[in-house]
Amino acid sequence: MSSILVTGGTGTLGRPTVTRLRALDDQVRVLSRDPGPDHVVADLTSGEGLAAVEGSDVIVHLATSEGRDDVQQTRNLLAAAPGVKHLVVMSIAGIDRIPMPYYRYKLEAERLVAESGVPYTILRATQFHNLIDRVLSAQRFLPAVLAPAISLQPIAVEDVAVRLAELVAGPPVNARAADIGGPERLPVVELARRWKQARAVHRPVVPLRLAGKAFRAFAAGAAMVDGPAYGHITFAEYLR
Repeated sequence: MSSILVTGGTGTLGRPTVTRLRALDDQVRVLSRDPGPDHVVADLTSGEGLAAVEGSDVIVHLATSEGRDDVQQTRNLLAAAPGVKHLVVMSIAGIDRIPMPYYRYKLEAERLVAESGVPYTILRATQFHNLIDRVLSAQRFLPAVLAPAISLQPIAVEDVAVRLAELVAGPPVNARAADIGGPERLPVVELARRWKQARAVHRPVVPLRLAGKAFRAFAAGAAMVDGPAYGHITFAEYLR
């Protein structure tokens, strides 16, 4: 039996991942700033309480600040985990090809892990279904639903959790595992139309083109992955 610690275990991806890992009969704890059952109370950004990380065989690093703090959080976690046998790190497909500030921070966090000497596996996945849902829902006060004129390959967090559990059960590869993506490659305009129908929204969907290198990279397919799809849950199934 392995002792597994999941950072970000109460988040969107963390919850299904913790459930999947606990089904394997492993001892699973969640690193959180808030106390709770099987919680290790610590702050990744400040480093406070991270001494409790010691003794974990495997760490699944899912926590994200969605910004610059991701780098410091990764640095603090690595400093507290020299004896960890396997560090599994969640990242994002295309971060080395899409020039966005957050993606640069994720890329730097990957570099820190790779150079740390801690046995590791990095998994990159495409955008989650709930992210697209969240972006479209945030436009509720606009007269139209603006949809970037690009295509994406969204994936369900439940499918990502399955892959993370597979990686936890295996040895560290000390590299990136194969990137994973969802079962469909669809224009965001089409994703928005399906979202509109499922959410009973009556505003028109308007394609949106933007200037800049990041938009061109997305339009060129940099956020999608090569090879067969890993995920099985479609965006329409997520919406249901």
